[in-house]
Amino acid sequence: MAVLFAREGADVAIVYLRQEQTDADETAAAVEEEGRSCLQLPGDVRRPAFCRGAVETTVRKLKRLDILVNNAAFQAEQKSIEDVSDSQLERTFRTNIFVCFYLARAALKHLPAGGCIINTGSITGLRGSKDLIDYAATKGAIHAFTKSLAQSLVERKIRVNCVAPGPIWTPLIPATSKTKASRHGAKTPMKRPGEPEEVAPAYVFFASPEDSSYISGEVLTLLGGETTAG
Repeated sequence: MAVLFAREGADVAIVYLRQEQTDADETAAAVEEEGRSCLQLPGDVRRPAFCRGAVETTVRKLKRLDILVNNAAFQAEQKSIEDVSDSQLERTFRTNIFVCFYLARAALKHLPAGGCIINTGSITGLRGSKDLIDYAATKGAIHAFTKSLAQSLVERKIRVNCVAPGPIWTPLIPATSKTKASRHGAKTPMKRPGEPEEVAPAYVFFASPEDSSYISGEVLTLLGGETTAG
């Protein structure tokens, strides 16, 4: 996603946990290979103060903020709701939906007319998931947040949309679902999971006023050929 935005001429700021520094360095190098700047902002987005600081640093260093992408997520499979601990519940909600509020709230004072916010939802937020009850609940909340914020900001000419993928091959999968990683995406009509580079163009589409100026409040599903979402 960062690379595709850079190819379209954007400087990029990325937030990440400090233990992900190696990945952040790789991302920054890829952005810089496209001739753009990549501002690295290590920290925990579950902290409102960090979110405010990340936005302010971005504006100070890059001189403007036109696009906000909310993409942080945590999930942990559990067989039953009885197995979802209070600490897991709080971590899932704080990471997945609270962060959308924190960053959008901080970004709004800087986003110009024509700016946009793009959230990351999930097919689980539309259909649920028996093993990811708390995660699916947050994704459903993100979809509703997208539509509500789009209504709130339409008069300010700021668009808000959401990309809701199905099974995508990211590090989140083997890290949180080791037993199912080998079968990830096998049930889609295409019989495979999607790759990150197959999802990233949807974010660029929503960010482009030339391509999506009449679109706000939408949840775009990317499901490997499945047509019955929702």
